[in-house]
Amino acid sequence: MQDNQVPTAGAMADTAAPRTAVPESQGKAAVLALFAATTFLSAFLLFSIQPMFAKMVLPVLGGSSSVWAVALLFFQAALLVGYLYAHLLMRYVPTTSTGFVHLGLALLALVLLPIDLPGNWREPPTDPYLWQLGLFSVAVGLPFVAVAANAPLLQAWFARSGHPHAKDPYFLYGASNLGSLLALLAYPFVLEPDFGLTALSGYWAALFVVLIFAIGACFVLVRRRAAAVDAPADAVTATTGPGPTWRERVAWCGLAMVPAALLTAFTTDITTDVASAPLLWVIPLSIYLATFVLAFQTRLPLPMWLLLPAQLAAVLFALLELAQVKHDKWLLTSGAGVAAFFLAALVAHRTLFLKRPSAGYLTEFYLWMSFGGVLGGLFAALIAPRLFSEVFEYPLLIALSLACRPGVFGVPRERTVRELIWIVGILAAGMVLITEGSVYVARQGWSFGEWGWTPVLALIFAVATVALWGYGARQLVTALLMFAVIVILPSAVKRGQAQRSYYGVYRVSQSEGGDFNVLTHGTTLHGAQRIRTLDGHLVSDVTPGTYYYPGSPMAAAVKIVQARLDEEGETGRVGVIGLGAGSLSCYSRKHEQWRFFEIDPLVVDIAEKSNHFTFLANCQPRPDVVIGDARLTLEKEPDNSFDLIIVDAFTSDAVPVHLMTAEALQLYARKLTDKGVVVLHISNRYLDLDSVLGATLPLVPQLKGLIVSDDKADGSYAQNTSTIAVFSKDQAALDPFRAVEGAQDFHAGGVSPWTDDASDILGPFLSQRRRS
Repeated sequence: MQDNQVPTAGAMADTAAPRTAVPESQGKAAVLALFAATTFLSAFLLFSIQPMFAKMVLPVLGGSSSVWAVALLFFQAALLVGYLYAHLLMRYVPTTSTGFVHLGLALLALVLLPIDLPGNWREPPTDPYLWQLGLFSVAVGLPFVAVAANAPLLQAWFARSGHPHAKDPYFLYGASNLGSLLALLAYPFVLEPDFGLTALSGYWAALFVVLIFAIGACFVLVRRRAAAVDAPADAVTATTGPGPTWRERVAWCGLAMVPAALLTAFTTDITTDVASAPLLWVIPLSIYLATFVLAFQTRLPLPMWLLLPAQLAAVLFALLELAQVKHDKWLLTSGAGVAAFFLAALVAHRTLFLKRPSAGYLTEFYLWMSFGGVLGGLFAALIAPRLFSEVFEYPLLIALSLACRPGVFGVPRERTVRELIWIVGILAAGMVLITEGSVYVARQGWSFGEWGWTPVLALIFAVATVALWGYGARQLVTALLMFAVIVILPSAVKRGQAQRSYYGVYRVSQSEGGDFNVLTHGTTLHGAQRIRTLDGHLVSDVTPGTYYYPGSPMAAAVKIVQARLDEEGETGRVGVIGLGAGSLSCYSRKHEQWRFFEIDPLVVDIAEKSNHFTFLANCQPRPDVVIGDARLTLEKEPDNSFDLIIVDAFTSDAVPVHLMTAEALQLYARKLTDKGVVVLHISNRYLDLDSVLGATLPLVPQLKGLIVSDDKADGSYAQNTSTIAVFSKDQAALDPFRAVEGAQDFHAGGVSPWTDDASDILGPFLSQRRRS
């Protein structure tokens, strides 16, 4: 995301051949305004297309938080391609011809506008990482690269314009950053709530056409002046001082890589529990962009002697929060994550700025920095999910951010051996304390009260990190030991046996009393099975628990539909979207047809093949499971064929928005029999889904609905509170539900309805805050 972060024009301005003054008659102010406006518009388009197209793709990929992680990787790589194209264009093509080439590329990109999903693109596979990259490349690759190249290209043109301000192009730098930030902040707060994706795509295409004309105008103004001053590439890029060493290039790459990877990891962490949506995508990206704006200035708003201690404190606090075993304070922890991410990125980018080369090498500097961003995205989006069974990359990158502080690796040669001895000693002592110390604490029976051993040990290393102030490499080692504590011992990111896929992290663990096997997806409970009685005896119990216990609204819904089917002598066909641990299968009866729709094959393996859950083995030994996104797979089912459709497909606590839109409800209505019922599990800690469905229901006039809430459950693994929404085409089919305790009409929360074209997360989030 760094296309506008380095004032590359400064390099070109300093090294270009001598210029002639711009005649007053040609309007110096007009030239300045034109370049600034064009740069602003280009940056606005560059950063608005990112959340817009990623949101288009979400429904196809089940609303997974990985969609944005992979999207960031694509945009970082495409940005590098755009910059490399601009760099080669200015190096090997005469300035007087560059505009023709670039305008030709932009006109070619018009073929793909307005932006939309390719109509004949095949369905995603079960592991869709590369599929998503291919989709992005085909749908938006060419327009994005054409726009990404504008920032360095416009700066290069202006540097050759002969304008009096050409040697000081910071107004272009500021205009670019302003356009980027405005796009990122406007999308979730203005554009997404007020416009649908179709309209936004059309407006984007129209502005792209305006941008082409603006680029053409800039080129016309520059071409005549550039003809007089154009010089061979070697002359234009003449350098001052010695070229960068490979050690410096690696440093540039690494300093860009860590914050870029942390951007992806942090965004994945916070979107796991609310929703994978532009509102939560753009906040970290805006912070990331803001750190560039602040860092790439002659003077920081905050002096380094204050910034470095603040960063250290934020990093240690964030790691201590992740060391908590009982990790349910999402807002506090996200606040700690925001502070750590912002300060870590700011320090890394400031160190990068301090290591910038002489002006003649700034384009190479920017190229290596962009390459580091791609490597960071590659690690966080593709490598880490395969390398780690849980989201270990997040605490790892927080700890590694201490490697980006100035002077961490600047140890004098005569002190290298001594420093290595210290580092090895700290590592050895730390690992002994983690392993043997933990065994000793367990033998002594020390519980450390509410805290537990993990945060106590992490605090010991945090104190050591502070005590080692002035020894950057040693501080890095103790921070990495905090990371080791978090991933080796029970913590917020280490909770039992875990497996990971594109759709998230699944953990199987035992409850504190050892009486339940528990399945969590991210931080959200997705099923539990009793394995011991209250007196400790092993038991094979397939009674559904959690949100599905026999007294739950979900169980009541199944029983009401089954009672009607019995009265009418019907066999009954049930569709369940979301398998989980397989709890609902134990409400099935032998003569009924139950079909499960599950997007993630890993969930099927956990429910069907593991020894932790036996619901399917005992209740449906040969389950009928369809793999794929429910919207796509359910569409293939015959109309009027289901007596009951149950939608329970949350990924962690994140909302699968595309399963709750008006179009989704219309799909369910088509698949239901005349008296059929659809039940949506809408329990959520952060979003007022009750009000969303109430606002959406009028868009589907064939359906009537209500909600049923359960607040009598004790909150244990045996029974958990929940809320369901019930819909049917037949009002009479809903009458038995109104007799269920907790039944009520939808709440009027003043939120907008959700459609495939427009779904606003901010409104339901604020409504939930008001209601609570």
